[in-house]
Amino acid sequence: MPERIFRYFPSLTDSQKDKISALKPLYDEWNSRINVISRKDMDNFYIHHVLHSLSIAKVINFNPGIRILDFGTGGGFPGIPLAIFFPAAEFTLLDSIEKKLRVTKAVAGELHLDNVRFIRKRIEDEKSRFDFVVSRAVTSFPEFVKLTSKNLVCDNSSSTGNGILYLKGGDLEKETGSLINKIKIWEIRFFFSEPYFETKKIIYLPAEFFKKER
Repeated sequence: MPERIFRYFPSLTDSQKDKISALKPLYDEWNSRINVISRKDMDNFYIHHVLHSLSIAKVINFNPGIRILDFGTGGGFPGIPLAIFFPAAEFTLLDSIEKKLRVTKAVAGELHLDNVRFIRKRIEDEKSRFDFVVSRAVTSFPEFVKLTSKNLVCDNSSSTGNGILYLKGGDLEKETGSLINKIKIWEIRFFFSEPYFETKKIIYLPAEFFKKER
C-alpha cells in the first residue's frame, strides 16, 4: 500500500501522493496488456518497485535542473518514482525495448510528468551527458560503469557530487573488485524496515573518479 511510502516520506505533497497512489492501477492496466512486471512482483508493487526506487531519495537531493539518466529503465524504475519525488529535476529514461518504453511513456503521460523524456536506444549509442546515471541492477557494477561513464558530466552540479547511483544486492565487495575503495555504499535496510530490503544496497561512484581518465 502507498501509505507505507507516505510514512517514510512525510514531506510529500498531496499532488505527489495522488500520483504515487495512481501508479499501481496504471501498471495493473498496462501489465495486463504488455507484461513488464512479473505477477508476483505486482503483489508487492509498492515495496519492490516504488519504495526501492525511492531509496535513492534517502541519500541524495536532486536539485532543480539536475539531469538524470535512468539506463535500462524497463517499466520505468527507478525513473518514474524519482521523477514524481523530484519534479524540478530532468529525467531521461533509456531502454532498448520498445514495448517497455511504451508502457512507461503511457504511465508518465497519465500522471502528467513533464520532467521526463524517453529514448529507445542501446546505451553504447547514447552520447549525451548527464549529472547522474541511475539504474536497478541491469548488469554487474563494473560493466555498468564501463558502459555509462562516458555519459557523466564531471563537474559538481550537486551538493553530493555528480555520479552513478546503482541499486544492487548481494556480495558487493566481490562484485565491485578494484572499485571497492572508490565507492560509497548505503544499506537500504537502515532506511526501510521491510524484509525485502535486508540485502539491498545503493552504490555511489563519484563522477570525479573519471576526470583523470578523460
